[in-house]
Amino acid sequence: MDFKTVKYNGRPTEGNELRTEAELGVYDFLDKLGVSYTTLCHPAAFTMEECEMVRKDAGAPVFKNLFLTNRQQTDFYLLMIPADKPFKTKYLSSQLGCARLSFAGAEQMDRYLHIHPGAVSPMGLIHDKDHKVRLIIDEDLRDCTTYACHPCVNTSSIVMTLSDLLEKVIPATGHDHTWVALKPE
Repeated sequence: MDFKTVKYNGRPTEGNELRTEAELGVYDFLDKLGVSYTTLCHPAAFTMEECEMVRKDAGAPVFKNLFLTNRQQTDFYLLMIPADKPFKTKYLSSQLGCARLSFAGAEQMDRYLHIHPGAVSPMGLIHDKDHKVRLIIDEDLRDCTTYACHPCVNTSSIVMTLSDLLEKVIPATGHDHTWVALKPE
């Protein structure tokens, strides 16, 4: 499979007329905060295998980002876990003290994060002005230094330090994060 990436220091300088408002909003947000980042433009990455190709070019881990909801669809969670770690909802549900969790639908992704399936990312929190989504991070990611994620589209990836994500970006959205210890089974 031919998976060519084009790398930019900061926001892309070409093809911006084809970028979505949500994606451009991410670059504007990061630039306003003075966050240092690299952007990789690439073919659409839907699978973890395709994300792994991006990871090789980025030189940074790619995490799984899962958008979850409770049974009543009143509480929403964005979970970051290692790409190779299996996920069991019962372990997370018990740590959060809520009933069974399931994957939220595309409509909720769009409504709260301006993201579509395949592009779930903490960058979507910049669009969650009403703070309906809670960021949850698996403890196994605590020692990571760099982080790669989609800027609300799966045809680009951004690389930054995890500390910039957690200490600058997430607080600037008005959100905080919760660490959890998920079993690897």
